[in-house]
Amino acid sequence: VQLQAYGGGLVQPGKSLRLSCVLSGFSLDYYVVGWFRQAPGKAREWVSCAGNSDGSTYYADSVKDRWTISRDIAKNTVYLQMDNLKPEDTAVYYCAATNRYGSTCARRPNFDFWGPGTLVTVSS
Repeated sequence: VQLQAYGGGLVQPGKSLRLSCVLSGFSLDYYVVGWFRQAPGKAREWVSCAGNSDGSTYYADSVKDRWTISRDIAKNTVYLQMDNLKPEDTAVYYCAATNRYGSTCARRPNFDFWGPGTLVTVSS
């Protein structure tokens, strides 16, 4: 069971990036996947989530109306489309997954599997 996040980089404020979380060894069909970020000197923040059977989604207030999470079952990948990026979005981004019974993005799940992070830097 592995997750790998891709797509980080340096981007100017107001621009976009798309992060990808590729799942290996298990089917995305059965898992809830979340995105977290951690900026230097700050606590880890849960920013988005995509549910499986209930189709639930979650966005932190700080990213709501700017970002979109989506699932591609065929590619076993979850995407985080980040538009209108701001300097305060600078952080290492991690994806995580769980298949615990009853997990839903309507309330923060306990994620069991984590991938290494990808750095997003928003700067002019």
